[in-house]
Amino acid sequence: MSRTSRSARTAALAAATAAAAPATAWAAAPAAAPAAAPAITSASSSAASAASVITSSASSAASVITSSASSSATPVITSSSAAFSSAASAADGPYRGLPSGTRQAKTLVIGVDGTRCDKLLTADAPSLKALMAGGMTATGDLCANPLAPTLSGPGRSTVATGVWPDRHRVKDNNFTGSRLDLYPGFATRLENADPAGSTLVIGSWDPIAGNVFNGRADVRLQEGENDTRTAADAVDYLAHGNPDATFLHFDQVDEAGHDRGGAGPDHLAALHCADALVGQVLQAVKSRPTYASEDWLVIVTTDHGHTDAGGHGGSSANERQTFLIAGGVGCAPGSRRHDVKPVDIAPTVLKHEGAAVDPAWELDGRPVGEIAPDAFDALRPLLRSRADGSGIPAAVKGRTHTPPAGWSVDNSRMPGGGVTEWRGWTFATDEFWSDAEPGQSRETDVRARDVFAVADSDEWDDKAHGAGRFDSTPVSPACPVTGASRGVLSFATDCKIDGPQTGDLCVVFDNGAPRPVKSCRSDLNTVENLPVTVPAGAATVRFQFRCTGTDGAFWTVDQVVFTVS
Repeated sequence: MSRTSRSARTAALAAATAAAAPATAWAAAPAAAPAAAPAITSASSSAASAASVITSSASSAASVITSSASSSATPVITSSSAAFSSAASAADGPYRGLPSGTRQAKTLVIGVDGTRCDKLLTADAPSLKALMAGGMTATGDLCANPLAPTLSGPGRSTVATGVWPDRHRVKDNNFTGSRLDLYPGFATRLENADPAGSTLVIGSWDPIAGNVFNGRADVRLQEGENDTRTAADAVDYLAHGNPDATFLHFDQVDEAGHDRGGAGPDHLAALHCADALVGQVLQAVKSRPTYASEDWLVIVTTDHGHTDAGGHGGSSANERQTFLIAGGVGCAPGSRRHDVKPVDIAPTVLKHEGAAVDPAWELDGRPVGEIAPDAFDALRPLLRSRADGSGIPAAVKGRTHTPPAGWSVDNSRMPGGGVTEWRGWTFATDEFWSDAEPGQSRETDVRARDVFAVADSDEWDDKAHGAGRFDSTPVSPACPVTGASRGVLSFATDCKIDGPQTGDLCVVFDNGAPRPVKSCRSDLNTVENLPVTVPAGAATVRFQFRCTGTDGAFWTVDQVVFTVS
């Protein structure tokens, strides 16, 4: 996100450095004594007990607390309900306006804005690295234009809602034309499912509480780009209150990227400071007297990366970098994944908190525990580096023409020559394929996971080849259908038409002739669920995905599943 004022953030960064407590390992450190938390939050506590201006607004959907940018001692509180006391309440009652939670399952999602994964791995960030060692880390790439630029508005909305920008429609930091009414943040989903639960949102970037989570969260705090205050309020609520689900956002890493670039020592210093604040928050969780009996899920993620020079919004690999670190039951220590995406955070939170996901919500994400590798993902050990393509970094391994077990690729109609990587259908990763030539909509293939199949006649045509057009067909393994009358073929797909190109899906029963199921002649980015009628007496079924083109665009296919009924 772009910023106009730097002096306040510079002061906040210095304050964070001075206040940062030594970070401790999430999984291994013993619980801190309860008395330790007030020392961290003394400034916040004094602000809470000072005179407050409380305004009742019938139109407000939830509590919004805005800490004054000029003074941390006088918060302005807007509440849809009766005025509440800012003093500490009984353990089983509200605390600073936050209702006491009702669930053993607790969730904490922390966003560290503008953090590149490659820089996190080299930074002095003991708290985050301890969480990685004790849990699961997933890395990948964000979408980019034309789906949405790599900005905080789209990035954070994707995390909160569990859908991609083509659904929530947040395309910038102004939120103009957004459909967050149709696709609200997970705090609203939790409140709708169980109004007795307790939800808390604290954001250094004010639109986090004002726009991204603009629904029914019990308390939403806008901290005016002050990470130190954000951490202090979070520690106070987590140590002394009882939220069920909390979203917390830190901003200073992004600010350092804008001010001083995304690759230098200042950026790493800001990441170190943010890590220390994360450590304080995690320590507050462990200091809770009920911590031992609670089931905590902790997720840390980012919304975009930065160029080396500083800035984001474009389609470069550094701007699109993202990660998800998760700690809790079911997160194997030190595990790494390539198939988990930002849209999976919201449904993962909902499942952990016991809220059923309604298919009518049309979420793009899935709970992390329900994401299973498909046949294409098994090809990752076979992936190779570039051959002819010059835009892809030489060290990146992300393509193979070897199909997975049971699959085959018919290239009998393919001319010889062309760019080696893209001759016929290729099994590739987003990191590899989208770098072939950024800015040509390959960054929109968000519904594929890990390794997927891609036909790219545009890239193949960039090198001399024999006469004829791109013409290649992968064929699925045979699936038994004896006794079935119908089935459903499901797959994720991104079809981009730019020039002469066709995409035809056909079904073959036993050894019969191909029968058309669907043709792709226009842009399509979705998860297909296509009904298929099974003829009487059929024993097996296969599916063919034939793509032809002459300097066209591309067609991707992933997660192919046929279910009979």
